[in-house]
Amino acid sequence: MKLGVTSFGGPVAHLGYFRNELVSRRQWVTEQQYGQLVALCQFLPGPASSQVGFALGLIRGGYLGALAAWAAFTLPSALLLVLFAIGAVSLEGPIGQGLLVGLKAVAVAVVAHAVWGMAKNLTPDIRRILIGLVAVVLALVIPGNFGQLIAIIAGIGAGLLWCRGLTKADSQPLAVRVSRRVGISCAVVFGLLLAGLPVIASLTGNAWTGLTDAFYRAGALVFGGGHVVLPLLQGEAAVASAVTQDQFLAGYGAAQAVPGPLFTFAAYLGFEMGDGSTAWLAALVALIAVFVPGILLLLAVLPFWNDVRNNTVIRAGMAGANAAVVGILAAALATPVITSGITGIAPLIIALGCFSLLMFAKMPAWAVVLIGAVAGLIAGITGLGMTW
Repeated sequence: MKLGVTSFGGPVAHLGYFRNELVSRRQWVTEQQYGQLVALCQFLPGPASSQVGFALGLIRGGYLGALAAWAAFTLPSALLLVLFAIGAVSLEGPIGQGLLVGLKAVAVAVVAHAVWGMAKNLTPDIRRILIGLVAVVLALVIPGNFGQLIAIIAGIGAGLLWCRGLTKADSQPLAVRVSRRVGISCAVVFGLLLAGLPVIASLTGNAWTGLTDAFYRAGALVFGGGHVVLPLLQGEAAVASAVTQDQFLAGYGAAQAVPGPLFTFAAYLGFEMGDGSTAWLAALVALIAVFVPGILLLLAVLPFWNDVRNNTVIRAGMAGANAAVVGILAAALATPVITSGITGIAPLIIALGCFSLLMFAKMPAWAVVLIGAVAGLIAGITGLGMTW
């Protein structure tokens, strides 16, 4: 719980908090074991920092310990975002509009900063830059999540052809005890849910099944960190039909100001998609659905990871997939983030200022969000530069 209420700054910062508290201070695992956990969770789709936290809880206290670690790290930020959704509904007039403008402009800055940082790490050479550029085109030309899925598949294929030998092998084994039977069972459940939920949702037309399917699929396809969940969720028809662009970007901006994993943005969206008394339940369903695929995949791979982690083919495919992820996020930055967030000179100035604070002043994201929100309030009250 301590880490859940103090871990600001995104997944990379979260991993630093985990190391300081659970490796250096409490010595739950060795440095080598922790490094392997981080490598594994970076390899898998899903929220890397939450997966690492779940695995650390698994090592320390078994399956109940893993669930306790996940809940303690996740629920504080989820609750804060639901409370923001409640407060955002009551904000009207110049103050509400100003706050909305500020948060949308912050979202532009945060996503731009994420694209820049991910591009440096995941597209460091001309081959992976080209894969990323192709992914941008595919994500922009082919609408919705289908274009993003095609971009990832194309990235994996290109990685298999072009990226062998570009990533380094690791000699230290990972010491986590999960049986192969459990791993295979989790892999089967993951695949059945991924394939079955859209079929059930289509046949029944049930809103709850549709909500679960949307968030489960987004969580299953997120490579490269929490920011990538933005375009995946934005492309889901169930989300787009129930949450406006303004609500979406305002919530995404607010998610930068709270501790814990960015995936808790799903709780905010679920609450907005709910109706009256069902809003809290919808928030809980969305929150669980978006995290479950990453946890299932982690449990599925753990028993086999030591056998395949240094396989040249697997590392090459993942290098291509990660490069494609950069392109997908860059496409989302172009539209809808910039097109919806920059609606006048005031949001443009706020976005540029916030990006500068993140990029050059190295300010934490939560502090930049607060600054952007205050700047938006001032713009809303004065009415200056709100539209072109």
